[in-house]
Amino acid sequence: MRYLHTMVRVTDVDASLDFYCNKLGLEEVRRIDNEKGRFTLIFLAAPKDKATSAASRAPELELTFNWDPEAYSGGRNFGHLAYKVDDIYATCQHLMDKGVTINRPPRDGYMAFVKSPDGISIELLQEGEALAPQEPWASMPNTGSW
Repeated sequence: MRYLHTMVRVTDVDASLDFYCNKLGLEEVRRIDNEKGRFTLIFLAAPKDKATSAASRAPELELTFNWDPEAYSGGRNFGHLAYKVDDIYATCQHLMDKGVTINRPPRDGYMAFVKSPDGISIELLQEGEALAPQEPWASMPNTGSW
């Protein structure tokens, strides 16, 4: 398992970048605009954490800007912790066997979400390419929020 990033939702990209980059000193390392999902992801890293290859990159801060306005309350602006795993299906099965609810099953062979006892969402991502869809995961519904 490898720690990837922490995500926070932002309501004003310019104000957020001014704070995180100009004031705090982080640097933007990449940006993804998703027209279909109507969001922008901006990944930031501390200057000493920037690396040239994805394999050696240190954990980053992901700023998520949803294009449709939304008021965030009760910590909703904090999104999730993210980890890459060697086998998404084996990891989810192991967690289920230990009594953990799979809130968003890995139907796509790539991504799943679980929650900590305190309700913190944890995103699990398949290392490398997505695995071929498998049952029971492919037809398993979401449970609760993630």
